[in-house]
Amino acid sequence: MAILTNFTVGYMIKNTSAILLIIIILISCAGQSNKNTFTPEHDHGVAESEKFIDVLNIIETIDGAGNNSLPNWVNTYINGGIYAIERLETFNNKYVFLAVNRGTNFNVLNKWAENYSAVYDFPKLAASRIENKMISSSSRFPDDEYGLFFEAMVKNAYSAEYPGAVKEEVYWLKVWFENENTFEYTENYVFFVFISIEKNAMNSIIRNMINRTSAAVTVTNAQSSAINRLRQSFFEGF
Repeated sequence: MAILTNFTVGYMIKNTSAILLIIIILISCAGQSNKNTFTPEHDHGVAESEKFIDVLNIIETIDGAGNNSLPNWVNTYINGGIYAIERLETFNNKYVFLAVNRGTNFNVLNKWAENYSAVYDFPKLAASRIENKMISSSSRFPDDEYGLFFEAMVKNAYSAEYPGAVKEEVYWLKVWFENENTFEYTENYVFFVFISIEKNAMNSIIRNMINRTSAAVTVTNAQSSAINRLRQSFFEGF
């Protein structure tokens, strides 16, 4: 909303249309305050399946098998995203996280994947997923709905430890990608670091985090009610 100086207001009030304009602007701004503009692009803080890989464009894979025998979780991710992996019988009692990196320098990407740590790097993925859940569960700006709890919870999520997180596998693909500007195809490597954690363990960590955070901040009655609703529904669709 633009800031109106005393001079500007005095000048605008001289005509009726200007007064109506001011009223419309104020109403518009008031209405926007209740809108939730936080729309996360990805539910888990990583590149969810957006059909960004065409299986037919896969040139090479880590095991040299080509696109005809991709691991089930890779094929499932490409076609349905992380939630689809979690619905597989193998992982139905686990949360699945993928760190995804893409580029032309194989050695750099390979070193990144090798050094990716379930202890030191995974908290970023976990915290992003927690933050996105809080955002999607809020009916307006999260820091309005949850108060100081929102920022404190996010900070705690990023600094937390997640014992039980396991670096399951590293997998890479070599893929043809079309340049949107030149319409030329270039070869890129796509690396996946697959991490899982038992749902019971993750849920326990998050519940304790919610309880510690809510006990450490001061919030209004309305915000306290919103936090309690979040506590009760947090794991629905998480």
